[in-house]
Amino acid sequence: MPEANQKSPGILRRLKSSIREIHERHQERHRPTGFGFAFADSVDYLDPDRWDSVTRKASLFLSRKILRVIEIDGPENIQPRYAMIFRGEQPVAAVAAQVVHVTGDRLKRSKESDGSRASERLLRRALAPAAKLTGGGLRERMLVAGNLLSWGFHGIAFAPGEDPAPIWPAVAEALYRIRRAERLTGETDFVMIKDCTAQQHHADALRRFSYRPLDTEPNMVLGIDPAWRSYDDYLAALDAKYRRNAKDHGKKLAAAGCIIEPLLDVADQTGRLHELYLAVHGNAPVRLVTLTPAYLPALAQAAGDRFRCTVVRRGDEILGFVTSLRDGDTAIAYYIGFDRAAADSGLPIYLRLLHATIADAISWGCRELSLGRTALEPKAALGAKPEPISIWLRHRIPAMNWALRGVLGAVSHSEAPERNPFKSVSTANQ
Repeated sequence: MPEANQKSPGILRRLKSSIREIHERHQERHRPTGFGFAFADSVDYLDPDRWDSVTRKASLFLSRKILRVIEIDGPENIQPRYAMIFRGEQPVAAVAAQVVHVTGDRLKRSKESDGSRASERLLRRALAPAAKLTGGGLRERMLVAGNLLSWGFHGIAFAPGEDPAPIWPAVAEALYRIRRAERLTGETDFVMIKDCTAQQHHADALRRFSYRPLDTEPNMVLGIDPAWRSYDDYLAALDAKYRRNAKDHGKKLAAAGCIIEPLLDVADQTGRLHELYLAVHGNAPVRLVTLTPAYLPALAQAAGDRFRCTVVRRGDEILGFVTSLRDGDTAIAYYIGFDRAAADSGLPIYLRLLHATIADAISWGCRELSLGRTALEPKAALGAKPEPISIWLRHRIPAMNWALRGVLGAVSHSEAPERNPFKSVSTANQ
């Protein structure tokens, strides 16, 4: 009994400290950060010089030209929202967000899909509590700080020279204000900050605002060896087995009467490209957004020489296409589409198009090629390595955030396989 009495004061002190910390966090979440804000429904409503001063070293997807394309020709179920964050009169951060309407049919596995991907299970399990509360099918409005038409940290930029750590609370406040304003058009339950990497380690400050992290499938990234001056140099760096496989792709396509060539006028093939895109997109288990036919031609025009499209053509028919974007020293293997019947007949259209993006990255002089977080096995066989990515989620109902803690902790995701297709003497990706 005396021993129990001795332990009681320590337990009480810890309990008291915990209660005090919870109270302090609650107060912090509900008081202004002291930063100034400017909000807009279009990027053109904001001061262009101030926006550019913050985003000039950030992602291509935060440039006003590209944001304007998404506003005008983006998916029908998203609405853009913007915020600029100020310290006094000095802009210190910019936020590009999207309000997306999510319905259950966009998370269902299509009949052609051969399995339930981890990303489908991830979103279903994260959103299931909210669907249960509404007593029916899933119909959610989510506020996403980021770009649902891409992967990567494309929704927030901090001004050059600014320390992100003290600004993250202001990002949380900006998203809170946007969400509250959305009540005029409908309740927005979930807030997501999309695709943080190790570079965004300061985002851990979001925990104080009831955000919870969730790891997703990794982004597969191929490091571009500075010694590679052409695609042939990449092939030469591969060991015999992988090099032979890569060359066989071209031989099989050539034997079938196919050629691989750049498509200089994307607008001229709008209908066919969209048809091929839908052939791939419709087979995906998670389809939060769907491109409009006008999106890729508009993007090509806005991005200029930072956009390329490569096609596999047989006679007058395009059997597949892939687009590449140059985002600073990173090349992005962007949207892809191909004829499934032709692919099912044995034509290696998808794999050959992936190799076309490697050629684009090398010719642009990029440091790396971002290949995305699907088809991990074939991308690992190219030499790509996984880059961990996480999203941060918060629900407007405090009790739901407690539920999310358990749900998100139990959600697993696919791991990229270990592959090394390069010769042992190669320093690629080391």
